[in-house]
Amino acid sequence: MDAFQQHMIDSYRAVRLGEAPPPLPGRYDLAVIRDLRDRRRFDAVIAGRPARRRWRTALRGLLHRPRRSGPPPGPSGA
Repeated sequence: MDAFQQHMIDSYRAVRLGEAPPPLPGRYDLAVIRDLRDRRRFDAVIAGRPARRRWRTALRGLLHRPRRSGPPPGPSGA
């Protein structure tokens, strides 16, 4: 059973019991993601780290690391 089918069953049950129907599946996904992001920023501030660092900046730092000088490593065991 997928989320939509479960929602239909829950909606039917709510109508029969005179309760409010549940929210649609995925209705609050963006709010949950924002809350997680805010919590991570809060934890960073409490730990004394910078609260904001864009994903693009972090990815650029990983992809464009300075290369080591010297000859490339040769095959091992040769």
